[in-house]
Amino acid sequence: MISITSKEMCCGCAACEQRCPKSCIVMREDEEGFLYPQTDMSKCIDCGLCEKVCPVLNQGEKRKPLYVYAAKNKNLQIRLHSSSGGVFTHIAEQIIQNNGVVFGARFDENWAVKHDYTETLEGLAAMRGSKYVQSRIGSTYQQAKDFLEAGRLVLFSGTPCQIRGLKLFLAKEYDNLLTVDLICHGVPSPKIWRQYLHEIIATGGGDIQIPSCGPTSQITGINFRDKTTSWQSYSLRFTLRRETGSGLPETADISRIHYKDPFFYCFLSHVMERYSCYACPAKELKSGSDITLGDFWGFRGTKDFPDDNNGISLLLINTDQGSKYITSILRSEQSYEKVIKQNLMITASLIIKDPRRDTFYKAVAKSSLHRESKKLWLINKIKRYANRLADIALGNGVRWHIAGICAENGTDAARARSHTHSPSR
Repeated sequence: MISITSKEMCCGCAACEQRCPKSCIVMREDEEGFLYPQTDMSKCIDCGLCEKVCPVLNQGEKRKPLYVYAAKNKNLQIRLHSSSGGVFTHIAEQIIQNNGVVFGARFDENWAVKHDYTETLEGLAAMRGSKYVQSRIGSTYQQAKDFLEAGRLVLFSGTPCQIRGLKLFLAKEYDNLLTVDLICHGVPSPKIWRQYLHEIIATGGGDIQIPSCGPTSQITGINFRDKTTSWQSYSLRFTLRRETGSGLPETADISRIHYKDPFFYCFLSHVMERYSCYACPAKELKSGSDITLGDFWGFRGTKDFPDDNNGISLLLINTDQGSKYITSILRSEQSYEKVIKQNLMITASLIIKDPRRDTFYKAVAKSSLHRESKKLWLINKIKRYANRLADIALGNGVRWHIAGICAENGTDAARARSHTHSPSR
């Protein structure tokens, strides 16, 4: 029986819910908006199957990729509508063209994020691009299994913990399954995302007032990684529509560079991720995925493979199965050891949980994400100035004073100096 004694011990993959033979496990939202399993003990037969499919209790082996590439889709338009280099679309199209099925995350009618599948090329558009909210898996593990058992080719994409959950749920390898995960920075709360959407609708963009939009407006489009401002300086863009008395709807786009957007700023400050993300059970490619995708941060381009700032994917091929689907994509082989220095989230979880996290959730519930993000920005600004002053002081003799004290006490000076720096830097 699954029993969550600590929230760090559940990543919300829902494998236990789908595997339970008595359907006695249900995923319920907690006060922060994250899903956790609840068991109806009157139905439980204590078979232990739920525990066998848990990615936290059954972690995979650490791996290194077979091949590492900088990669991009040949089609520029697909790249511009993708978060990075458009590699997911390149792979997914091959699956669909071979009568396959593609599973991925998309927005539902209320702009919540859910997992779903498509059997058409047109359906891939909804799954293209990053969604910085934890998706509801629903019954997609079982649906994928049904397609696999029917002999269909299946591509299942998701976060590393979701892929690990799928692998444990299936309990065996399938030659007709291709799994793709992403380089994950942690998943923000769906509840805070819902609150942010309400603020956008109510104010026409929060602190950006749009005269043509207001309380009666509707969101008609969301792009977490709009590249109008370039790939590396991407923006979060909302498209709003408001009905008017003339019968002609008015539209407006609200776009902010990611580090100026309230939702993104709080996400990048690591104060609203799921507890398990601070000790991810699927880092270092432990998910068992065939392919891992992400943005290739730190890539400067080469003469033969230039960076045009329209998006470059970091492509990790982890299995021979994964290598079958990248033969015709534009790519340049890279060194894994160099790559992980610029892309730490391949191997590392989030930094130590920020002590402001829990108070942040309580404050947002009583206030608004816009107000709390401004407070967070001010606090971070003060900390940055304090760190700069500390560096100046250390450079002007305090560092050597500390070293002298350590030497007198037989303490390693270098180690002591490292502890004078703020742990949050």
